[in-house]
Amino acid sequence: MKRVPEFKSDAEAEAFLEQDLSGLDFEQFKPMRFEIAQKDAVLTLRIPSPLLEAVRAKARAQGVPYARYVRMLLEADLQNNR
Repeated sequence: MKRVPEFKSDAEAEAFLEQDLSGLDFEQFKPMRFEIAQKDAVLTLRIPSPLLEAVRAKARAQGVPYARYVRMLLEADLQNNR
């Protein structure tokens, strides 16, 4: 099975998509969460630097920006406590 290569440009990615992708290994893909709801409120939060660095590290490991990671944690906690 073929793996998706790393692309250096949008043009490379577009060229890759022009070929027959039936032999592609789809096991390599991870689900991605799309955020559609408008973000119209702002939260300012002061936390210790080590905690922020730990949050940023976890967000990087998840492949998401740290603010989105914090929002995901809040949403998950609220869902679990319903």
